[in-house]
Amino acid sequence: MRAAGLGAVCDLGFPGLGDDPDNPVIITGYRVARGRRLTAAKKEANKLVARERAANEHGFADSKNWRVLTKLRLGARHATALLRALLVLTRVEVAR
Repeated sequence: MRAAGLGAVCDLGFPGLGDDPDNPVIITGYRVARGRRLTAAKKEANKLVARERAANEHGFADSKNWRVLTKLRLGARHATALLRALLVLTRVEVAR
């Protein structure tokens, strides 16, 4: 993923995958060690990671409700354009 310039935001079920702290491929939150507490900065970092994950997961949840995708026979470029349009339309409708 690093060679392709890609990354991911994951939950705490993926410990140790963010191997390089200066250039992480997978960003996870911070776990609480037994008998300790998280610092305020780590709590804030966990909130930011959770916020980003929630936005992504809502997009995937919305896409599962679109029946048009079950009969999709398009190339990757056209499918990407269709998904982007559907996400924009969904967000506009939710914002009303």
